[in-house]
Amino acid sequence: MRIGVIVGSLSSRSINRAVASHFQSVAPEGVEFFEIDWSELPLFRQDLEATFPAAALDFKQDIADADGIIIVTPEYSRSLPGALKNALDWAARPYGQGSFNGKPTAIMGVSGGPFGTMAAQQHLRAILGHYNAPTLGQPETFLRFNPEDYAGGEIVNDATRTVLSNFLEAAAAHVALHTRELTRA
Repeated sequence: MRIGVIVGSLSSRSINRAVASHFQSVAPEGVEFFEIDWSELPLFRQDLEATFPAAALDFKQDIADADGIIIVTPEYSRSLPGALKNALDWAARPYGQGSFNGKPTAIMGVSGGPFGTMAAQQHLRAILGHYNAPTLGQPETFLRFNPEDYAGGEIVNDATRTVLSNFLEAAAAHVALHTRELTRA
């Protein structure tokens, strides 16, 4: 199973990317993660749809190639980052060819506080619902970042390891369930 990871921050120092980089170390057996790069996407505007940008085509193809998606996002101003919303807008275009249609998706967020991504995740759930993306409901995962939990390239805090492991197991089961349903249809 290949799960694409979309990190909601473009920052080179993103704590969401730092945590996502540890997914493979606590992944369920048989699950591979790969980051989907969207850093080169232009600002969406319909004028560009006639000559769909290569970066947007690549982004859409990476989503299509994944069995499922995990979005790991920070929260900016009580919502998802504007740049992430822009990427999602590209994924939804052209009209009728949305990349998230039927794509099993899971959401989590990392912040400096214990519940810092709640509003972002709720807004993201609303967008994904509109895109017809079956979205994992539980466990809701709001991870508080502590750099001391990650030493020497490993997760050294057992509680953090457990939270991530439980989330990734649920995400993989969600992807497997929806992939089987698509195969039967």
